[in-house]
Amino acid sequence: MTKIILTGSGAAPGVPSLSKGWGCCNPNNEKNRRRRIGTYIEIGNQSILIDTSPDLRMQLLDNNIRHVDAVLYTHSHADHLHGIDDLRELNRISGQAIDIYAIKPTLDDIKMRFHYLVADAACEDKGIFKASLRANEITAGEDFYLGNVKISALPLDGHMVASVGYAFNDGEIVYIADCKEILEKAFDKIKVRPKLMIMPLTVIKSHYQKFYHMELDKLLEYVNLIKPERTIINHMAIECDYDMVNALTPSNVFPAYDNMVVEF
Repeated sequence: MTKIILTGSGAAPGVPSLSKGWGCCNPNNEKNRRRRIGTYIEIGNQSILIDTSPDLRMQLLDNNIRHVDAVLYTHSHADHLHGIDDLRELNRISGQAIDIYAIKPTLDDIKMRFHYLVADAACEDKGIFKASLRANEITAGEDFYLGNVKISALPLDGHMVASVGYAFNDGEIVYIADCKEILEKAFDKIKVRPKLMIMPLTVIKSHYQKFYHMELDKLLEYVNLIKPERTIINHMAIECDYDMVNALTPSNVFPAYDNMVVEF
C-alpha cells in the first residue's frame, strides 16, 4: 500500500492571504482554505516528507504524523523550507537524527540559514534543544535509494532558484515542484506510467511578462505527454478557486485540498 497526504495545497501566501483575502476563491468552500505546500508519502518501507512548510507543525498534528525516515527538499524558497525547525519535535519523539536530501544550492542555503539544525555526519542526536538533521547532497538527474525505494531527482527549469522534482520507483509517483519547464533529462527517469503525478499551479494564467511558475496550459501539456493515471494539482494561490480549476481540467486531473489522501 502506498499512501500520499497533501498536507498543504497552497502557494507562499496561503489562502486566504493577509494582503488580498480570498481573491477568486469561494470562502464557503473549505477546499479553498489552504496552508502552504507540503506532501507526506508512505511508500515501500519508508515515510517521507517533501519540503517543510511554514505550517508544518499543524500539518503533522492534523495527520498524526509522528515519524519520518527522510525529508526531500525541492528548493529553498521560504514556503518550502522555513518550517524546518519543527522537525526537532520528530527528533524528540524518535531520539534519532533525520536524513535530509537536497541538491547543492538548496543544501547550501539550509546550512547557511539553519546551521544550528545540521548534525555532523556521525551525530545521532543533539539532544532535546536542537534538531539533528543529517545533510545528504544529491544531483539532479541521478538516482538514490531510501531503503528499498528508488528515487530519482528530476531536473526542472525556469524558477527563481534551482529546483528539482522527484520520481519514485521509476515513475510510479512523479512529484514536480515549482518550475516553468521539466527538462528533457527528467523524462528518462519516468520509465513506467505513473499511478500519480503531482504538479504545481500557482495561477491559471499570469499577467506578468516574466513569470517563474508553470501555467495551466503548460501543465496540461505535460499531463498529455506523461499520461499518468491521475494528476493532482497543488501550490495554488488565491487566483485558483477549487471548482474553477476542477472545471478546467480533464476527469483524471484534480485540484488538491489540505489533508487530501490518495492510496493505491
